[in-house]
Amino acid sequence: MQVIKIKGSDDTPTIILDAENNIMEISGRSLPEDVASFYEPVLEWLDEYAQSPNEKTILDFKLVYFNTASSKLLLDILLKLEDLSDEGNEVLVRWHYPDDDEDMEEAGEEYADIVDVPFEQISYSLD
Repeated sequence: MQVIKIKGSDDTPTIILDAENNIMEISGRSLPEDVASFYEPVLEWLDEYAQSPNEKTILDFKLVYFNTASSKLLLDILLKLEDLSDEGNEVLVRWHYPDDDEDMEEAGEEYADIVDVPFEQISYSLD
């Protein structure tokens, strides 16, 4: 299966989707100009991955900021993980947020309420 590695910029997150090494991470800032086309390869990769997923799927979100348009696509990603979980696969979402950022903490809590997937909220210090 193809590995996706997208190097982040000021407006786009770093994305690593590597099934073979069990590394799935979205980190940084997400406010791409064309959010749908930016995340399209991610959604397509997840569709392909779902046909033969790993024993355990862990996706790490390490975002420091995302805009409203990105929030819808992040939900789409989470819904694909929910489908995977509904089919009996073990799935875990780890939502990392700076310990002083209530907005990012609440965003993780809201996503956890919307999708039926195990969520870990992980705070970290920016020091």
